[in-house]
Amino acid sequence: MAYEPRMASALSGATIGQLAYWRNGQDQLLVPEISAQRPILYSFRDLIALRTFVFLRNARTLQTIRSALTNLREIGKVEHLSKYTLKAQGERSIVLVQEDGDGAVDLVENPGHQVTVIELGSIIRSFPLGDIEVPNLEAPRQRISVIPDVRRGHPVVKGTRVSYELVAGLVRDGVPPGEVKEFYPGVSADSARDATSFAEYVDRMEKRQAS
Repeated sequence: MAYEPRMASALSGATIGQLAYWRNGQDQLLVPEISAQRPILYSFRDLIALRTFVFLRNARTLQTIRSALTNLREIGKVEHLSKYTLKAQGERSIVLVQEDGDGAVDLVENPGHQVTVIELGSIIRSFPLGDIEVPNLEAPRQRISVIPDVRRGHPVVKGTRVSYELVAGLVRDGVPPGEVKEFYPGVSADSARDATSFAEYVDRMEKRQAS
């Protein structure tokens, strides 16, 4: 599974600029697991970590996130960041949720101290980010799927191996959604609309600027 920055941006909610800064900037928040040199390629695990950063960035400063990651490593958590569940807690802290979900470890205010975890939301689900909605990672549209074992995790029409771009391209070229099935029998009119909607979202994400 390999995702170029454009798709990594769309599926994580991070802007292209943020991706570049987070892999090259101070402390390097996340270096792409597959390739940090051109062509830059992110893994599916990277997407989960990136969504975590974006989710936390809604409530915490980048400096606080950096501090949390530094303290995460100092308490011996050195595996890929996708393995850990991090969430904002209280007014300024970030905590590491225990694997069994029973409690958490503070990573900012009192690093290493056990705390009681507040309601936990999954970063796989969709979440708001400014004027956009970062889509569900596994189903960015109702009829569009991201399945690691299908087309190397590239978004496809649900139940098929047809990439969303092929379908969206036909619609953008003037083929009515209801007639796309003549080209791809497994693609319904609603699926074609979802593919086009997701393509438009990917284009919007590519144009967004880091705030």
